Amino acid sequence: MSEQKAEIGIIGGSGLYNMAGLTNVREERVSTPYGDPSEVFVLGDLEGRKVAFLARHGRGHRLLPSELPFRANIYAMKVLGVETILSISAVGSLKEEHKPTDFVIPDQFIDRTFSRNATFFGDGIVGHVAFGDPVCPVASKAFADGCKAVGVVGKLGGTYICMEGPQFSTRAESNLYRSWGADVIGMTNLQEAKLAREAEISYATLAMVTDYDCWREGHDDVTVEQIIAVAHANAENAQKVLRETIKALPRNPRPAAIANTLKFAVMTDKATVSAATKERLAIFLGKYE
Repeated sequence: MSEQKAEIGIIGGSGLYNMAGLTNVREERVSTPYGDPSEVFVLGDLEGRKVAFLARHGRGHRLLPSELPFRANIYAMKVLGVETILSISAVGSLKEEHKPTDFVIPDQFIDRTFSRNATFFGDGIVGHVAFGDPVCPVASKAFADGCKAVGVVGKLGGTYICMEGPQFSTRAESNLYRSWGADVIGMTNLQEAKLAREAEISYATLAMVTDYDCWREGHDDVTVEQIIAVAHANAENAQKVLRETIKALPRNPRPAAIANTLKFAVMTDKATVSAATKERLAIFLGKYE
């Protein structure tokens, strides 16, 4: 792999479109076999670490959740040398205990999407990776430590429902998810987590609660105005939490199970894989040749 330009990737969601405090700032456009990422990357130093920031929905919030180039985004992170992705996302709360402006650090996901590609495999190569524990415990703990240092509520653990969108849930759906014991609902993080695992990159989410979805009696139905107002308030705290999280994140934080995810993942006879496919996946599989 070429020079590591960033060890930590930050993906900013609704309300978080830039990263304050970066020094030695420069922009870099990364080309991938999966097209262009959501936006140019902003590279710089933060708390003594090399960081790459990506606005998930693009500057000006141009991309629907279903339009996000998930594969390009994660592939580009790998190209830059990223080993840990810290994801920031706005979510709705499915439990009374998770109040607007609280942060939740989920450790599980449920997929309710239906029109997204969430694998680098295919086109002549089959791979299966373990995903029972979909987030990195080291990065998640660093998020929790960051919240504690800032003095904001940061609850470690919980289930994130990933829905297709862009519409919010019906009341029946919201109550169904509550009956499953889910904690928060969003539209973006599961595909990132799956692709990060295939890329052998640690991944963790800081889910910023903006509303109670539409299940809560006496709570007005979700409006974009409400969400934007709370998202901007959350973003200010998220900037502070990110700085402290990066301080708390150990060097070389990837557990061996994540760093070597692909060791036994490929099921396909290498002799049958095309040269083009091998070249596309060399960034992931080259070390096992």
